[in-house]
Amino acid sequence: MAKRTRNQKKSRRVKRKPATRKGRDKERLSAGEWFEKLVALQRRLRAENGCPWDREQTHATLRTYLIEEAYEVLDALESGKDAKFAEEMGDLLLQIVFHSQIASEEGRFTVADVIREIHEKMVRRHPHVFGEKRAKDAAEVLKNWEQIKAEERRAKSTKNGETGAREASKPASLLDGVSRGLPATLEGYQLTRKAARIGFDWENVDGVLEKLREETAEVRQAMAGKDPARIEEELGDLLFAAVNVSRFLQVDPEIALKKANAKFSKRFREMERRAEQRGLKLADVPRGEMEELWERAKKDEKLAVEAQPKR
Repeated sequence: MAKRTRNQKKSRRVKRKPATRKGRDKERLSAGEWFEKLVALQRRLRAENGCPWDREQTHATLRTYLIEEAYEVLDALESGKDAKFAEEMGDLLLQIVFHSQIASEEGRFTVADVIREIHEKMVRRHPHVFGEKRAKDAAEVLKNWEQIKAEERRAKSTKNGETGAREASKPASLLDGVSRGLPATLEGYQLTRKAARIGFDWENVDGVLEKLREETAEVRQAMAGKDPARIEEELGDLLFAAVNVSRFLQVDPEIALKKANAKFSKRFREMERRAEQRGLKLADVPRGEMEELWERAKKDEKLAVEAQPKR
């Protein structure tokens, strides 16, 4: 019986169609080899006889694409479709390779420098894995991570000579690594997360929610005073408090808001569809009936979700 099984396997191997060149590449090439091919491809696109569009790009012109691709990765992740997820991560990786190629042409750094930097950083910031240090839990890992980052910033400042020495003499802040270029919600999220890592935080969510109620009351007071500057300030405090609630509940505020935006868009489009069925534009529907359309859209959405098979 065992011998017959081996013969059957051999027979199946003989009947298999020869692999195409493309198929052989997919089977044989390692991640490193594929990466080198991608780097070479982008170098070719930027070369003298390459693609006119690629040759015109700069770090500045590519900024929008870097952000867009990151968000498309998040959308693909939410979709649960592995092929789409892999594709969008490839698009994001291309942006890193693209920027690195431009920097290489300018004699600043190469993609190898980019990889080496992150590799060395990950080893340096995980002494509990690659060194003698130990961490009892994830909270201690994050606390150590922030301390190591602060030490790295001081070391870099010292290397910069006299100017660096002056900078090194300034008290280092745990917040120094938060980029002002981040979207406001992400900046607030990062600021409060870093502060929380050293214990500057509420004991439970009730305290954060109470702060949210307090800020809401202050917005009302500012509205009563009709002072635009004060209204803007208090509204900013309210939004910051909402971001803090999100962070405390371990929810990324940017992703949460993106989902809320998508939900609003879906329901609003459904309202428009229902109005069109009546031969009307949504703008011509009385306000009270708009509310009815909104509630029906919400109800149908809920029913559709409940009808989906449970995983």
